[in-house]
Amino acid sequence: MRHFVIITNHQKDPGLTQTRKISSWLTGQGCTCLVLEENGENAEGSYRYTDPESIPRGTECVLVLGGDGTLLQAARDLVNLSLPLLGINMGKLGYLAEIELGGVPEALERLVHGSCSVEKRMMLEGDVYRGDELIKSDISLNDIVICRRGRLRIIAFHIYVDGAFLSSYQADGIIIATPTGSTGYSLSAGGPIVSPDASLILMTAIAPHTISSRPVILPERVEITVELADSHSASDAVQAEVNFDGDTVLPLQAGDRVKIRRAAREAKLVRVNHTSFVEILRNKMN
Repeated sequence: MRHFVIITNHQKDPGLTQTRKISSWLTGQGCTCLVLEENGENAEGSYRYTDPESIPRGTECVLVLGGDGTLLQAARDLVNLSLPLLGINMGKLGYLAEIELGGVPEALERLVHGSCSVEKRMMLEGDVYRGDELIKSDISLNDIVICRRGRLRIIAFHIYVDGAFLSSYQADGIIIATPTGSTGYSLSAGGPIVSPDASLILMTAIAPHTISSRPVILPERVEITVELADSHSASDAVQAEVNFDGDTVLPLQAGDRVKIRRAAREAKLVRVNHTSFVEILRNKMN
């Protein structure tokens, strides 16, 4: 690889100290390296933080400095470009951002000399319907979460799989996650840990108001529909929202439906350490 773009979380690298070191090293090796300016959210909604149009043609790899959250944002914004992403962790705990700062020099050497591999990760897409109207579509690498907002009250919702009724829940919410997202919010809610190269969909309730609720693992080919149930009291309106990778948020009303399926597009993550998932898991979870 010889042509790079760097996306940096400016809060994690104030003054772009580490970013400039990496850029200088790459250009010193005869590579091209564009450091993208922080451009914030896009009012039109075509991207959140990184404008795909700012990525030069011929780019072979995008280096993402920050943490898992920064990498998730980059993966969603640039998914249509199908570019490999390498995460450099400057946060606290990174499952996606493989490289720590101390390992950057060796990682860059391997990148430049082609001693790396690219993993494809499945993503989810979700459509939000209000009646027959499609009001929002978005994509996620980790998870799509339907949860309560506002007051501390549980919400009720119905779950359908390929149109067939599965169950009704009263809970703080529900997490629909990819294997990549199994080590995120789903793990905190008691969901299973799944190897990221698997092809399946996880469903984990958040603080369910029952003693019999268990996480559910479904084939990657199914479509899951989460329908917000109406409140029993006219004065007690449903307060809920849908979150895509903990970033894009949309308030929901009673009767709204979120249809979730495997996305046609995939994220590509660069691996330079050739470390097994089991070893990564052991190191991260101590």
